[in-house]
Amino acid sequence: MKEFKSILKELDKLDLSTRRAAIATVVQVRGSSYRTPGARMLITDDGRWVGSISGGCLEGDALRQARQVMIDKLPQTVTYDTREGSNQNLGISLGCNGVIDVLIEPVDVSDSLDTIGTYKRLVAAPSPMAMATVFGGPGKDIGKKLLFEEEAGATGNVEDRDLFSRLTHDLGLLLTDRTSIARKYVLDSGTYDVFLELIQPSVSLIIFGGGFDARPVSKLAKTLGWDVTVTDECVAHIAPLFFPTADKLSLCQRTYIDRDFQVTANTACVLMSHNYEYDRDVLRKLLPTPTPFIGILGPRKRFDKMLAEYSRDGLTLTDNDFSRVHAPVGLDIGAEAADEIAVSIIAEIQSKFANRDGGSLKYRRGPIHERDTVSDQVFKQLYIN
Repeated sequence: MKEFKSILKELDKLDLSTRRAAIATVVQVRGSSYRTPGARMLITDDGRWVGSISGGCLEGDALRQARQVMIDKLPQTVTYDTREGSNQNLGISLGCNGVIDVLIEPVDVSDSLDTIGTYKRLVAAPSPMAMATVFGGPGKDIGKKLLFEEEAGATGNVEDRDLFSRLTHDLGLLLTDRTSIARKYVLDSGTYDVFLELIQPSVSLIIFGGGFDARPVSKLAKTLGWDVTVTDECVAHIAPLFFPTADKLSLCQRTYIDRDFQVTANTACVLMSHNYEYDRDVLRKLLPTPTPFIGILGPRKRFDKMLAEYSRDGLTLTDNDFSRVHAPVGLDIGAEAADEIAVSIIAEIQSKFANRDGGSLKYRRGPIHERDTVSDQVFKQLYIN
């Protein structure tokens, strides 16, 4: 989501009546690559770009290809072979060993489903959306898109009715499967390669307590493109000077938390007020919400004390509650200073939302990134055997 926001921010600076731009998107990977499908970069006609599609080995050629796309005003898909034995010799120094398809599209505000409007819709969506992008097939269909929301259904500029119907069905399933994938559709009208992409909303972080150690947490979260709110019962703790990058500063009494904040399945909550009673009461308010992450700063004994008090009041935490509550919050990286603790906290939240265990990659079995197993199997059969 951060790349969508960064691209929109840059596009807002451009006068597209006199300037030209294109967007490059990784739509399929066979083998390994530095970036996964869905990685994007905006390229402008003066040679600048925002975002990335690799570790630096593909951007230069993508810039050259994008110039032609801007001139022709026609999208095209470029295939990069980064295997060591290929004659392109791309990505060898980075350890890449795969075939990467990149769709490069002109930014055309006159299109019925223009890029800026689509990106704004994705950024504003409060729940996951699914998007289909055609990157292979009849020339007139390359770059066509279909957006799918659970409530609103499908909208887009895919003209083939059979393809529209098939994509609508598969995008609905994608919201359940939650795994982006490139898929081939063989229809009477032709064969289409389509990137089916799950677009997750930004992580929304609410920090309860505006102490000095909350400041680096807020700052680091914003570098990841998260939406950040800091709240406290003391107005002096939430001065804009202390949290210049936060999206919202809120003076809120603990009794009104459930009234003043919308806590969703995309919200992470961190309690770091250093006030035991405040943290205890805030946690009680957060337990009924759908937040998947509640972090509590401080030693484990503080949380144990809260549990004892809850028990006396007849409140018992469920197994799901215990899986959501992280007390003490943060990964075990030996953090001592406030900046180090912030890294520990943000890393644990990221691992939670990515459904990873937060361990060292050296001990991970299998690839770093989740892969399209079907495409990988074809890749192995064609290029390795």
